[in-house]
Amino acid sequence: MKPYRSFDEEMKRQFGKKLYRLSLNGGLGCPNREGGFGKGGCIFCSEGGSGDFAAGNEYSITEQLVQAKALIARKLPKRMPYGYVAYFQAYTGTYGPVETLEAMFVEAMEDEEVEVLSIATRPDCLPKETVALLARLNKRKPVWVELGLQTAVPKTAAFIRRGYPLSCFTEARKKLFKAKIPVIAHVILGLPGEGKEEVLKTIAYLNGQHIEGIKLQLLHILEGTDLADLYREGAVKALSFEEYEELLFAALMRLGPKTVVHRITGDGPKRLLLAPLWSGDKKRVYNRLHQDMEERGVYQGIDFKEEGT
Repeated sequence: MKPYRSFDEEMKRQFGKKLYRLSLNGGLGCPNREGGFGKGGCIFCSEGGSGDFAAGNEYSITEQLVQAKALIARKLPKRMPYGYVAYFQAYTGTYGPVETLEAMFVEAMEDEEVEVLSIATRPDCLPKETVALLARLNKRKPVWVELGLQTAVPKTAAFIRRGYPLSCFTEARKKLFKAKIPVIAHVILGLPGEGKEEVLKTIAYLNGQHIEGIKLQLLHILEGTDLADLYREGAVKALSFEEYEELLFAALMRLGPKTVVHRITGDGPKRLLLAPLWSGDKKRVYNRLHQDMEERGVYQGIDFKEEGT
């Protein structure tokens, strides 16, 4: 048992099996990069739109699923059941006509081994027609929406060019809650100018939103991004392992106990990773984090209802 409500344990509880994510690319682009809501995109986002581990969108969704399964074939357990999460990871997963979205989502869900459809998107790309589509699909197989919050601190959000106000996330959460669609929030630890105080503000905000899941991500500085230019100029710095550990532990200690932790760090594509280089060995980092959690008695479990946040 991990000292937090982990994705693996929750999937085994809900589905009776281990689930593996298959990264997909719907080729939809992002309004924050193309001038729809902003221009240039978030300062940390790579050319692949955070979908650097997904296949190219020149392949059909079915072909991408086959390729993604082949990439993780060695990890699959031999004596226990498993399934997959079809994860539309690249760019903004709902930035397109409803007809286009429905076609590619249904194609993914038709794979018999796919247990869940998970869509990474922006809260400003969820019009009522799209939410209605997701609600319909949710009756066929579970549908999750992963919203890129990154931070609840307006000053930081402006600096990273997130492109939408915090109220937009709040309203998107309300719409998805009404449609009975679980929300997984993406949060980046180590954003420029943020320390423990700012991270805890973000966690307190999310506790108040009653999200179902969270992905806690280390800030990666990737080649080809505006963040990389700032790093080379000395305007921003990368976290050390110890600094990241302190922020992660603080977040877990304050996170509502019902929130499923889908990720406690991540690994940027090695061909693009400029810093921090210690994050490149993801397995080693995970093992070290879990070992230190046990030794230090770090457990998720603040009841945010009692806290009043």
